[in-house]
Amino acid sequence: MKSRIMCIESKAGGLVGPARIGCVTFSKPGATLYYAGRAFQSLKGSDFKSNYFEVETGEPYWTSGPRKDGQDSLYATNVALEVDEDVREEYWSKARGLPVPTGSE
Repeated sequence: MKSRIMCIESKAGGLVGPARIGCVTFSKPGATLYYAGRAFQSLKGSDFKSNYFEVETGEPYWTSGPRKDGQDSLYATNVALEVDEDVREEYWSKARGLPVPTGSE
């Protein structure tokens, strides 16, 4: 399966929800992605604030690739994203083009 660093943001509570940067794997056709033992199915553009839903719970999520400017959430927020430790170095150095920060992001 193909994998990629992505932002995974919960939309269950509204427009802005908790978000993480992590390694996501895709099914061969790309309609399902997997992260942290959970499966997310594509909404195929049928919702304005989410593009996937968690298969088990039905909760909506927004997923997208990381942005160089760090505005990875769908809507601007001052809530910091958490970056999974296994992708931390790659996220900061390759996706953001910045030195890996020491301590918390």
